[in-house]
Amino acid sequence: MNQEQAVVNRIWSETLLEEIHRFGAEHVCIAPGSRSTPLTLQAAEHPQLKIHTHYDERGIGFYALGLAKATQKPVVVVVTSGTAVANLLPAIAEANLTGEKLVVLTADRPIELIDCGANQAIEQTGIFSHHVTGAINLPSPSTSTPLAWLLTSVDQLLDKQAKQGGAIHINCAYPEPLYTDLPLEHHAQYRDAVIDWRENGKTYIEQVHPQLSPCVPLQSIERAKGVIVLGSVDREEAKAVKALAERLQWPLLADPQSGVSSAWAHFDIWLQNEVWADKLASCDLIVQFGARLVSKRLNQWIEQQVALKKSQYWLVTPQDKRLNPAHVPQTQYIAPVSNWVSWVNDNLLVDKLEHGGWERELSPMVVQLKQLIASESPVKASELGLALALSNFDNVDLFIGNSLFVRLVDMFSDLDGNRVYTNRGASGIDGLIATASGVFQGNQRAGVAVLGDTSLLYDLNSLALLKHAIEPVVVFVTNNDGGSIFELLPVPDKQKIALYQMPHGMDFKYAAKQFGLTYLLASEMKQTVQAAKDHLKSGQGTLLVEIQTPPDEASKTIKKVVSDSARL
Repeated sequence: MNQEQAVVNRIWSETLLEEIHRFGAEHVCIAPGSRSTPLTLQAAEHPQLKIHTHYDERGIGFYALGLAKATQKPVVVVVTSGTAVANLLPAIAEANLTGEKLVVLTADRPIELIDCGANQAIEQTGIFSHHVTGAINLPSPSTSTPLAWLLTSVDQLLDKQAKQGGAIHINCAYPEPLYTDLPLEHHAQYRDAVIDWRENGKTYIEQVHPQLSPCVPLQSIERAKGVIVLGSVDREEAKAVKALAERLQWPLLADPQSGVSSAWAHFDIWLQNEVWADKLASCDLIVQFGARLVSKRLNQWIEQQVALKKSQYWLVTPQDKRLNPAHVPQTQYIAPVSNWVSWVNDNLLVDKLEHGGWERELSPMVVQLKQLIASESPVKASELGLALALSNFDNVDLFIGNSLFVRLVDMFSDLDGNRVYTNRGASGIDGLIATASGVFQGNQRAGVAVLGDTSLLYDLNSLALLKHAIEPVVVFVTNNDGGSIFELLPVPDKQKIALYQMPHGMDFKYAAKQFGLTYLLASEMKQTVQAAKDHLKSGQGTLLVEIQTPPDEASKTIKKVVSDSARL
């Protein structure tokens, strides 16, 4: 066989991975496969790339997503050809919506083996459609194609990702043979054609993007009776926004994804009280930082305020895309949150504020609501009890799953100081354990993940990623025997159990044993929380805590608290 081809395959892979590293990548996530051998071996030889492996392509995609969330840098994913590639779509779709940078390197058969009945060959060009920021279908490596062309081609794509975020797809068509003992120096002349690039440590093409001031109309802020809404942002950004709200003396409505709280917590409940909602409705400017709000109630309130022309609506986000699901008039500041806040702080004159302190009209109601919620706190382990207990976990990162529990956190929790992570782009229940694993690995800190039973069943394979967790991890699974979120959604009663809730009758004791995790079946909430805290403080590996509840317990509690709050 032609061993020359294997050397050229490796040289292209080496060049690709080095340039991606120069754009900031430090982690490479690899699923097993033969066709991807040139990429896998070169990644393993790179001294500054850390390798992560998993046998499940869907899981490794979400694991990479978690790493990208934690590090805020590009993360490389390497898979072989065929359906292995298709399994990456869910994680790529999520990254497209929330902006994490995945560099997806998919191995492929050469063009002559596509659409002719060859084994493990599917049409991979364009497979991720508009879910990626950009894509390139590379030709088979050849010494007749200059490495300079390869570098300028991928630089264009990587620079686009640097500006816009999201995933990019580089499809790599490798002819056989895929492995050889011949050294890369066998083609030294070809490889050294870009020797200056190889030695200078810089990207081949350097594009400069000047930072512009956000040019905020300060008079609008000084005259406004404002409300600040805080969505999914970095923890340090959230702290800066909270400090700005305190300086302006405006109410701060903080989504749990922000990791901070305020005196106006539990807004998803009190916005259902007409008296309290009317007090907030007197505002004339809403400034929202970050997007993807959990609370449907808060989204509806913003829509109503703007549609009725009561309030202007500003959105501050680095994402250059439409983030306006209600399609209301909006001023969007496309800028890093920290830059926008710093500019306002540097230029704002607080003594000119006309409505500073108006938030004092609102805060007493939240005190009453906190007392009501505390009175509902159960002794027995429950979903509500866990939502209330999350604020007890200090100095850990939180990953909150989707469906019912994230709504409980939004309504009842009072998180303040944790870094909080979610998959609230597509809000799927797939890949949550894998994403949480990537987050905890990326931060190298103790972590707590909370998700529902159906979500864990969906991503059971990814428990393998937690088996060798470097820092202690606690996974809480709330087992209400299926999709109990549908107790709160408008679905037909006759088919609700069979076609929506889909009871499964399973628990997770032996799943924990299968993957070498410590297991605890919760009984009383106080003891459960203490056991989790003890594990985080002195343990290693992963503790899986299962909280079993009746299917309708959480929905009944929500309805009761909302009903009782209406009488406050």
